Amino acid sequence: MNDGRTTLGRMSEADLRRGVDELARREPVFAGVVARHGMPPTWERPPGMASLLHIMLEQQVSLASARATFDRLRVIADPLTAGNLLKLDDVQLRTAGFSRQKARYARAVAGAVVDGSLDFEALSDLADDEVDARLQAVPGIGPWTSAIYRLSALGRPDAWPSGDLAVIAGIAALWQLPSLPTPAETVVRAEAWRPWRAVAARLIWQEYLAARAGKGDAQKRARGGVPQKRAREGRPQEKEESPRRRC
Repeated sequence: MNDGRTTLGRMSEADLRRGVDELARREPVFAGVVARHGMPPTWERPPGMASLLHIMLEQQVSLASARATFDRLRVIADPLTAGNLLKLDDVQLRTAGFSRQKARYARAVAGAVVDGSLDFEALSDLADDEVDARLQAVPGIGPWTSAIYRLSALGRPDAWPSGDLAVIAGIAALWQLPSLPTPAETVVRAEAWRPWRAVAARLIWQEYLAARAGKGDAQKRARGGVPQKRAREGRPQEKEESPRRRC
């Protein structure tokens, strides 16, 4: 990365630190997040079809549910290739946990890989808007999914998941807003964070997860150590898994 605005190439640990330092300098709220929690996790995923399918499975369901479905898919399609996925019938996918709609979307991804219209290796060499265009040409992939893929699988520094539930809730909490911002409002706010919007998202997720963990601990203590059942909302669970999102 030269000027920090590059949209090609994977962000390194040094780039992440540079982005965190720059955001903390510009925005006191981010400086507070860093002071409380340190450097955020990268929440990286390997590029390729498997990661894209996993992200699609996370749309509008709990992370635990998405992970369980993905793990079952890997077992029945071992190894998880486009060809093997296309061999699975409706019953097999439904048993793995796919809804009818997500089964159709998964097949669309696999079909695009097989016919060559979706080339994951080529995505690494494309600018952000071109990556979005290639991904969103496939049924079932919208702005959130393509942004999360760019952020976590391609490591792009300026990817911004405007429809992410945890980003929305995290912004409202950090800036003490009277109501949740709309995705469009998060885009406006995040303009000041270019070219490090993906780093900003990680900082917001980090604060969101820490707040959720603290709230869960308090509820557990209040209930005599009995965990409270959580509503299927927003984002992450699992040790440092990235927050959960929309589509």
